[in-house]
Amino acid sequence: MLSTQGKEKAALVLIKPGPRRWGLENAIAELKLLTETLGVKVCFVSTLRQSKPHPATFIGQGQAEEMERAISEAGCNLVIFDSELKPVQQRNLERIINARIIDRTQLILDIFSQRARSQEGKLQVELAQLKHLLSRLTGKGVGLSQVSGILGGRGHGEPQLEIDRRAIRRRLRKIEEQIEKVKKHRTLLRKGRKSHSFQVALLVGYTNSGKSTLLNTLGHSDITVEDRLFSTLDPTTRKVFFSSNREILMTDTVGFIRQLPHDLIAAFKATLEEVVEADILINVLDASHPMREEQNKVVLNVLNEIGAGETTVITALNKIDLIPDAVERRQIQNEFPDGIPISALKKTGLDELMNKVEAAIECIPK
Repeated sequence: MLSTQGKEKAALVLIKPGPRRWGLENAIAELKLLTETLGVKVCFVSTLRQSKPHPATFIGQGQAEEMERAISEAGCNLVIFDSELKPVQQRNLERIINARIIDRTQLILDIFSQRARSQEGKLQVELAQLKHLLSRLTGKGVGLSQVSGILGGRGHGEPQLEIDRRAIRRRLRKIEEQIEKVKKHRTLLRKGRKSHSFQVALLVGYTNSGKSTLLNTLGHSDITVEDRLFSTLDPTTRKVFFSSNREILMTDTVGFIRQLPHDLIAAFKATLEEVVEADILINVLDASHPMREEQNKVVLNVLNEIGAGETTVITALNKIDLIPDAVERRQIQNEFPDGIPISALKKTGLDELMNKVEAAIECIPK
């Protein structure tokens, strides 16, 4: 995991023309935000044109050598790629550039590791990290120093690589056993809610879309809200009342993001089961974001991936207060004709949203 004591300074590398439909400028802004969320200072951003990844170094040899000179002059000790690197590409780049190289997947894993608070969250993050590390473990360049407290003793004459692999697999089995206990506990909680006829509405959405603020407002709670990515990893549930005085349980959970690592999705299965088992999903969308349509597609794709694609989804067009222009508001409403414009912060549009949620609940077979 990266140090977050202000010593890390990173150069960011993105490939032109940028992620499809996302745009290079928006990709740069998101990568900067991810990097700063981890507490790493951004030295500079480099955008490189490339037709296809080089099998050995991802970028060209000449580009890598230019990068080495640039980070030396800027005083960077870290290079972050917005793409996913193969282990051999990462190792070869580190030899040329003489700095630590990480890709988008490792960056997101490190953020999750830093943000995890509960024992459950920490276990799930460690599971994802170890699976990622195991897939990249080779004789040189990558070792268990990246994850502390795992390695045991070494047998006489036994290759270190095999010891590392065996130690990781042993730790993985232990974590999976602990997570299985978490899953059973969550299953019992869900059965308890169903036995009391509680319906569950779950807040989903792109990271930093305002889900926690919405739950705080509707549930009169005080969940920590920060203007940063992945401020919520652990599910939080509050009782929320409709105007009819009927009650529902509403749960806030981890936000999604473009290119969310598959190891992370798999590791957070115990948490994401809450999404699959919910009666209603409220997709909290940042209506003020220039890439709102693409963020919405990311959310819907993840829902399909985890098996929640058939659940009723109500779209809340949050942060509408940040769009004073009436023409732009109409444009957003045309983009999402079934969406409900709201401001969780200013507490506007919430009655209409809750009326729609209650109507959807009424349609659920008993």
